[in-house]
Amino acid sequence: MENAILQQAVDRAVAIGPAVSMQGMHLRRPSDVVRARSLSQDDRRAILAAWASDFYAVDSKPALRKLPGTDEPVSIDEVRAALRELDRQGR
Repeated sequence: MENAILQQAVDRAVAIGPAVSMQGMHLRRPSDVVRARSLSQDDRRAILAAWASDFYAVDSKPALRKLPGTDEPVSIDEVRAALRELDRQGR
């Protein structure tokens, strides 16, 4: 049961990740996701978690991630920094 719930959370994060244009917003960088106040904290975290996943790693450049629809890849460090900022905001 617990594994099924965890798998659903992972599936949701991966499904949301490519949605770089939500509610009229263009989310091109991880910092755009952090500032997207019209998204819930959970949705912002899911998008960033998906962006950080190996699923979006650039071939032969594992330190870079690229979501479909974004202009250019971003470093995993930038995605992690955005997740840390989201954590700070949640306190």
